[in-house]
Amino acid sequence: MQIKPDSEGPIGNSGLRINLLGKPEVQLADFFEELGEKPFRARQVLQWVHQRNVSRFDDMTDLSKQLRAHLCEVASIELPEAISEKKSADGTVKWLFSAGGDQAVETVFIPEKTRGTLCISSQVGCALDCTFCATGAQGFNRNLEVDEIIGQVTYANRQLPPRPNGARPVTNVVFMGMGEPLANYRNLIPSLQLLLSDYAYGLSRRRITVSTSGIVPHIDRLSDDCNVSLAVSLHAASDTLRNELVPINKIHPIAELLAACWRYAEKRANRFITFEYVMLRDINDTARDADDLIQLLQDRPAKVNLIPFNPFDGNQYKCSREQTISDFQRRLRERGLVTTIRKTRGADINAACGQLAGKVRDRVRSRLSEKVRN
Repeated sequence: MQIKPDSEGPIGNSGLRINLLGKPEVQLADFFEELGEKPFRARQVLQWVHQRNVSRFDDMTDLSKQLRAHLCEVASIELPEAISEKKSADGTVKWLFSAGGDQAVETVFIPEKTRGTLCISSQVGCALDCTFCATGAQGFNRNLEVDEIIGQVTYANRQLPPRPNGARPVTNVVFMGMGEPLANYRNLIPSLQLLLSDYAYGLSRRRITVSTSGIVPHIDRLSDDCNVSLAVSLHAASDTLRNELVPINKIHPIAELLAACWRYAEKRANRFITFEYVMLRDINDTARDADDLIQLLQDRPAKVNLIPFNPFDGNQYKCSREQTISDFQRRLRERGLVTTIRKTRGADINAACGQLAGKVRDRVRSRLSEKVRN
């Protein structure tokens, strides 16, 4: 996902063309104004890149020849470099994308009859160290830039066949891959703007989901800056257990997290917050655990997504028994909580929820990781 050196005429001191792939409309308009062009050129380029799947400026025929030649000198449209592609027996596709320096991130496409969901990554690794997650076990190296995030969507839309109605294959995007999206807030917002823009992907807010382990200040910011669907990795109904499973709970305990969730929901009329709950055998799957969860979420704008634990090497947990998960769901539903059980997809290629690991080298300790560990 690196910007390639400019072989025709380096710009500035960097010797790199500017990659326009990750520029939302406002930033792209500023870029064209600096070139002495009208701001509306931004919308034209957005449509060429994100709707017509064009990366060569020479093919953008509604731009003047002079402008196209200038863009070839100073800019580029660089997509991620796919290291590998794996296909599951159930149709799920997983890509491993280079992030430079022997680093890599993973992206998963899940096809269904009515939609195609792309699970994208926002960081190389993760600093939050959730004990049941393969990404957390890899450690953390860095945040992905906007072009590296949105490039996952662009690549998938270009590689996959269109839907039967001719629509683009990716209809839904979920920030549930490697990393904590809200810990990369600076690059998350421009990525969301591109996904929402009518001149780029044009997705509705209902079709974009940001999943977080619970960085409360940024939940409040997100509700104002880009109010998309929110999913919260809860996984426990008590602070004692959640401190073990999701260590950021030591910084933002459950009561503080839920208060932020309800504030978020207030700004989204008739919308629910999705609470993700991984089912761990004899850890958080008892009737008492279900009742405690009911106490937290009953009569609130909440729905629960129960996730069967997907094992990975070096982890001590086991998935709850199928009957236990069914009983847990029934208990929640009887008390009025909308509750679903996530269908495991792509487990045969390690693409299921919690299994994404990518390749993380040169691990660093961020301020957030230090806080979580302490």
